[in-house]
Amino acid sequence: MDKKSQYNQILKKLKSYSNKENIEGMARFGIRGKNILGGPSLPILRKIAKEIGKNHELALVLWNSEIHEARILAAMIAEPEKATEPQIEKWVKDFDSWDVCDQVCSNFFDKTHIAYKKAVEWSKKEEEFIKRAGFVLMACLSVHDKKALDKKFIKFFRNIKRESVDERNFVKKAVNWALRQIGKRNTNLNKKAIKLAKEISKINSKSARWIGKDALKELKSKAVQEKLKRRGNLITITKTI
Repeated sequence: MDKKSQYNQILKKLKSYSNKENIEGMARFGIRGKNILGGPSLPILRKIAKEIGKNHELALVLWNSEIHEARILAAMIAEPEKATEPQIEKWVKDFDSWDVCDQVCSNFFDKTHIAYKKAVEWSKKEEEFIKRAGFVLMACLSVHDKKALDKKFIKFFRNIKRESVDERNFVKKAVNWALRQIGKRNTNLNKKAIKLAKEISKINSKSARWIGKDALKELKSKAVQEKLKRRGNLITITKTI
């Protein structure tokens, strides 16, 4: 099958799941943007992506369709090693919904060679979804990059504190997410993240106070502390074997 036929077949399949009622429901969760089909769901998109396999050229074409669900699918089949900075910059500027932002960051951007660089750069931007992307990247990297040293995440703390005063909902939630995920990575980062959360909670800003207090609630919780302790014990046992 040639690329054009494959593209048309995929779009036809995506459009077959279109549901106007779902579009209204998505809007209630803050999912808005141009060309939303209202389906397929994420599990179905993952299944379609698995059937397609990695295909960077097709991902680029799907992205240019400007269809909401097609762009999420594009991130799932894109090949991080083939990504270029101009392409990544183009995609992030196209973000018009938090779910596309989060899915692209977690399925594609965080696996590229410039993920850490872009996390810092984008966190300084004014555009709401570009700034969100910076902090979502921080959260995703803290979960997915298992071998990274703590210092790579500690470098994000300055950005997290600086932008904690941003009152925009999609930004403050991403800042909070980044802080919590970094703080759940290991015991050392947990202590440092708790310290930072306390500092942020004292800033004269409604957003900062919420970010700090909400992060502290989770980072100091019994569930998180016990999980970090178990993880620490497991690492110790592994090193002694």
